[in-house]
Amino acid sequence: MDVPHFSLLRILSDGKFHSSERLGKTLGLPRAAISSDIRRIEGLGLRVSKVRGRGYRLDTSLDLIDRGALAARLKIASPTLSVEVLDECSSTNTVLAERAAQGAKHGTVLVTEHQSAGRGRRGNSWRSALGGSLTFSVLWRFPRGPGALAGLSLAVAVGAARALVQTGARDIQVKWPNDLYCGERKLGGILIEVSGDAPGSSAAIVGVGLNYRLDAALRDRIDQPVTDFASCCDMVASRTALLGTLLESLASTLEQFAREGFAPFRDEWVRRHAWQGRQVALSVADRHVAEGAVVGVAEDGALILASSRGIERFHSGELSLRRA
Repeated sequence: MDVPHFSLLRILSDGKFHSSERLGKTLGLPRAAISSDIRRIEGLGLRVSKVRGRGYRLDTSLDLIDRGALAARLKIASPTLSVEVLDECSSTNTVLAERAAQGAKHGTVLVTEHQSAGRGRRGNSWRSALGGSLTFSVLWRFPRGPGALAGLSLAVAVGAARALVQTGARDIQVKWPNDLYCGERKLGGILIEVSGDAPGSSAAIVGVGLNYRLDAALRDRIDQPVTDFASCCDMVASRTALLGTLLESLASTLEQFAREGFAPFRDEWVRRHAWQGRQVALSVADRHVAEGAVVGVAEDGALILASSRGIERFHSGELSLRRA
């Protein structure tokens, strides 16, 4: 769904001055409508300067998704995927889940420039920045029921990590059960929501949120150590290029998972695990459950801990690092 003021935003995204007269002619809008759209753009957290005789410009340029380039690339590299880039929505997972219930086809992808109510695991919110994040969801239909999808979020994390490395990022790691890390800081997260009948087929909404280039104000609002893609690279690829590589890698990952499950991804996941062998505490619904050293993950993606009670497996929970 296109939002009117995003047409103006795309013109201003180059960070250069554009006169009101030229903007009006290009968009077919009167000056009053241009001024109204400027206020809406500022409401998105962006700063717009107005200089008499020169017009409007964004205080910083904005890297928006090139829809045409993305579609052309995926048509060749991943024809299974059908991508739609939304100007804004509440949550790509929420919108895609609604479309899946109405029969959206396998391989449908929703990307949004601005996500107003992004969601993480356990009902947590996911903060993103216009032009500074990547937020998208993929609908993948499986011939088997939800019980056959154990370990899917871990496999997706491996696929995303491969894409980040391919695009030039360094020191990319994963953290059980659904996080992407660079060094000791969170880079992104994965939210998978599954529907279907136990004996029949199933559908997974695979949501990915990635920090691309975060400003200081957004970093301060996030209650944990975070980093962004730009900080993990020497040469920073565009959001369009990074998104294309991520989608290609995830399509390949999901196809392999549908055939073979989590097994072919397990060893790589363990190699990339940020907290492998380290002392951690596990909680479920804010209740302390166990602590011990991370041994690895099982064939079904369960976390394996060596605790004072012996070797234990856990299928859900939140990890925190125990520091000496």
